Amino acid sequence: MQHPLYQKATYLKSVPTLALCPEDEGYEVAFAGRSNAGKSSALNVITSQRGLARTSKTPGRTQLINFFECDPERRLVDLPGYGFAKVNIKIKRAWEEGLSEYIEKRKCLKGLILLMDCRMPPTEIDLVMLDWTQDLKLPVHVLLTKSDKLKKGPAKANLLKLQKLLKEEYPHASAQLFSSLKREGLTQVWNKLDEWMDYERPVKENKSD
Repeated sequence: MQHPLYQKATYLKSVPTLALCPEDEGYEVAFAGRSNAGKSSALNVITSQRGLARTSKTPGRTQLINFFECDPERRLVDLPGYGFAKVNIKIKRAWEEGLSEYIEKRKCLKGLILLMDCRMPPTEIDLVMLDWTQDLKLPVHVLLTKSDKLKKGPAKANLLKLQKLLKEEYPHASAQLFSSLKREGLTQVWNKLDEWMDYERPVKENKSD
């Protein structure tokens, strides 16, 4: 199962600051989350490409804003992981400043995919991201990753608990379960990306007519 747009994603560039980003036009959707939430794995599965976003056993390796072009108008953006990386404080501050500037000032940014580990409640920094994006009126879609690590009942319960919180306090955000390992939740996240990217999937011809 592949998506006709996202499977075409190719690496464009990696930058530390807003000033070095590609032209601020078209459509972008960014991916953010704690460094151990499975962000790179999710991006690779969503694009049906095993090595598009680098995965590492050392969380926090991605310290730049990484752009992947799907077509001349649409890009996926891998943001630096937060809250876990062991980097020196000077680099960390510069990287967080670059990240903040991108999220606050990038006009073509249409939505944020926020990744959280399904097995844990939202962390304090996850809630800060939700507060911040709500103030910016930036739509968010949460992927509760690693849902295959829980049985269906507990995973669903954790999703319902988060959806209740979002409905009550963060109406700009939605949520779903997602598993990179089992490729579960792909259609749902593709639909959200299509909505933000203003993309209509080609309809396959029905040859039985």
